[in-house]
Amino acid sequence: MNVKSSTQYKREHKADYGKERIEILYEDDYLCVINKPTGMLSCPYPGSRARTAQDALEQIMRKKGTLNANHKPLVVHRLDRDTSGVMMFAFTESAQKIIMDTWHEMVTERLYHAVAENPKDARDALPDSGLIDEPLAFNAHNVGYVPKNGGKDFDSTKMSRSSAIEQGLLKTDKIKTVPARTNFRVVARGKTHTLFELSLDTGKKNQIRAHLSSKGYPLAGDENYRARTDPFHRLALHARTLEFIHPFTEKKMMFQVPEPEEWLEYVKKGDEKPETPVWMKDFADAKRNKRRESKSESARVVLGEKRVSAKERAHSDFISLGKKRR
Repeated sequence: MNVKSSTQYKREHKADYGKERIEILYEDDYLCVINKPTGMLSCPYPGSRARTAQDALEQIMRKKGTLNANHKPLVVHRLDRDTSGVMMFAFTESAQKIIMDTWHEMVTERLYHAVAENPKDARDALPDSGLIDEPLAFNAHNVGYVPKNGGKDFDSTKMSRSSAIEQGLLKTDKIKTVPARTNFRVVARGKTHTLFELSLDTGKKNQIRAHLSSKGYPLAGDENYRARTDPFHRLALHARTLEFIHPFTEKKMMFQVPEPEEWLEYVKKGDEKPETPVWMKDFADAKRNKRRESKSESARVVLGEKRVSAKERAHSDFISLGKKRR
């Protein structure tokens, strides 16, 4: 199984890797609001044995004696593994159904903060606020992206056939996409990075990361979207605010956990000479090793072997062919 370079780095350097703790912000008979740390899955998925926020909450409830078959953490939404911040679980099946069925009505505000790298060309900078309304597709690794040309037949003047096939643009007239709309507001602009506040009209996997990356703003620390900086040794995306109308008490509730103060300081200061992220180092090392192997193979062929002509090959069986190569 291939492990991402950023994940391997965390395994070796992150003190609490695999032992991250959640913080309970609120709980009652129906639901619970927590602060999820970066690096922790929200809930299990098939084939994974990694500890999740749902597991951590179950463990806390078990110790308190409040966990039973009819009162346990149930998923109503998710945060990406490397996204930190405020999220909610239901405690009963009836609460789970009501929350999921009325999510867009009961949740009145859900804000994220993110640090993104600035576009290479300043003319591509986003305005101070706006809406990114672009459908998402998902590649073979289930990573979301914004298809070029809106997912229509590829334009051969702008893209090779192989690139179109790789991106899934040549399967049918249109690739399978899902609607995705992200509202953004610039909190602070720096020389090299921008701090955004974002809210979602739709809640799709990787939505913020894919949308900002498609506009030339990959999030700092995001290996999946080829970020060139990793100043915090984590994905710079944080679910800051969750505001909702309680589905049973009808009380308006708001929970907020600010992102680390260093994020804003970093953006204001700028980073003209950033440290190279570990995944870029590994990629460069792999390319160098491949070149060395290629040169070594070429030298071996030239110096160590007698070439067999096509005519000789045609009149030789495998045994005689082997003898001629000695």
